[in-house]
Amino acid sequence: MNDGKQAIRTTLFSVVSNLFLAIIKGVAGIFGNSYALIADAIESTADVFSSLLVLFGIRYANRPPDENHPYGHGKAEPLVTFLVVVFLIVSAVIIAYQSIINILTPHELPKSWTLYILGAIIIWKEVSYRLVIRRARNLDSTALKADAWHHRSDAITSIAAFIGISIALYLGEGYEAADDIAALFASGIILYNSYLIFRPALGEVMDEHRYDTLENKIRKIALTVPGIRGTEKCLIRKNGMYYLVDLHALVNPEISVRKGHEIAHNLQDTIIEHNPNVVQVLVHIEPFDPKYNAAIPPQED
Repeated sequence: MNDGKQAIRTTLFSVVSNLFLAIIKGVAGIFGNSYALIADAIESTADVFSSLLVLFGIRYANRPPDENHPYGHGKAEPLVTFLVVVFLIVSAVIIAYQSIINILTPHELPKSWTLYILGAIIIWKEVSYRLVIRRARNLDSTALKADAWHHRSDAITSIAAFIGISIALYLGEGYEAADDIAALFASGIILYNSYLIFRPALGEVMDEHRYDTLENKIRKIALTVPGIRGTEKCLIRKNGMYYLVDLHALVNPEISVRKGHEIAHNLQDTIIEHNPNVVQVLVHIEPFDPKYNAAIPPQED
């Protein structure tokens, strides 16, 4: 199964999971007199739409290059991540607004059985987070990481709701608002997570260099290729789940153009072979000069 299909299947899992939980939370919140659960339901409903956006973004980002998009469509993924962040922010604001209203409005204590519902939800959402974030890291997908954090933020809001309801039930009359204060606190956590999701996506769109580990690996691999005396510039940009590399390689200045061309192609193939997520390597051949370049043991040309 290729990376795109794995990402799509993971996103479909999120859509179904969030839809199912939104229904459970909404019903439990209404009949259990818990706005923290209703707030959770609002967030899960927003998560359904954001996961659908992620699904669309991943499908579009995995389209092959064409005449108008010679580098592919990968930038669609971080752009969709921005929309996912907007959904998170909107849901956090709605939760905060309604929590404040409920704090100012007298209401009954939540039902004790809502704690069992929340306990099961917390476990499920944390498991979902771990499943999705593992796949997101394996595929190096910004959009999937955002989707994974939806699961984690959902678990956090559920924990806050669990604590708030427990306090309200334990302390009794006069502490009905503990449930709503918990929801208000959870909205702040959602906003913070929104920034954590937004920051790497912005760097990806702006072609910010955030790939030191990959750069070091590419430079080491380059030195194993016959004819390569060293490397200079190594520019990396992320395009969806894949990377594009521009590399300046140093070779013996006395070799022919044909030989330099062969070395460049061998270098491209070797880098891609050792890095499946690197789909394009543009090699610029430069003459090695011991006066200006670091001393590197000569290899067979």
